[in-house]
Amino acid sequence: MEENLTIKGKILTFLDSAGIKKVDFFNTTGIKDSNFKGKNMQSQLGGDMIVKILTTYPNLSADWLLTGNGPMLKTKGSNQSCSVAEDAIPDPKDKKNKAIYPKKQEENSITEALLSEPSVSYTPSKGAPYYDVDFLGGFDLTFNNQTVTPEYNIDFKPFNKLGVTWVNITGHSMEPKINHGDIIALKECRLEDVQYGEIYAVVLDTIRTVKILRKSNDPNRMRYVPINEENYDEQEYDNSRILRIFEVLGNISRFM
Repeated sequence: MEENLTIKGKILTFLDSAGIKKVDFFNTTGIKDSNFKGKNMQSQLGGDMIVKILTTYPNLSADWLLTGNGPMLKTKGSNQSCSVAEDAIPDPKDKKNKAIYPKKQEENSITEALLSEPSVSYTPSKGAPYYDVDFLGGFDLTFNNQTVTPEYNIDFKPFNKLGVTWVNITGHSMEPKINHGDIIALKECRLEDVQYGEIYAVVLDTIRTVKILRKSNDPNRMRYVPINEENYDEQEYDNSRILRIFEVLGNISRFM
């Protein structure tokens, strides 16, 4: 019976099995309850919503949710743990995307992106470069040094984009979303490009930090918010102190 369920039907099955109240699910993911009512139950969820669900409930198997294959919950030794930013996969609501891909191809591209696994590539044109340095320990210095070459490329479909670079991350302030020892995908951006509520890696004049950026009451500052608020405090810094800023597109657990 499960194999005939839509993705939304599988989500409801998961919630029921895990004892999660629907109201808590909607509040946690930010998904509107109207998506799961009446005729909307037959419509497809957007890639951004699927990402929110899979990152909010990391024990839920993407393979089962998207294809119906395998068990509902991840088992030990299953696919690598990873997190994907919403803009790293195709958005079926994007008009430009729709002009190029028919609906079924859009769904397939989303599924392929979410189910793909990272692998090492020594082909320069395949994947994105990985530097075996810690962002907090001076990645930006390596980034500026043209004589430093990457260890290899990481071939992971959602992140095989121009300008993306993989580096190490240490520390516990962003757990459980980003864990100590993970590898993060970065893409440099401008201060004007910052979207509040997203995760950024920021090089300030005296420190480097990876945090959620939020709006401050002072227009010349931003709030730097950790996920692990039990053990780490929120801070504010002047925007004038920012030397470089990178969007954190996603992260994977070390696989080599």
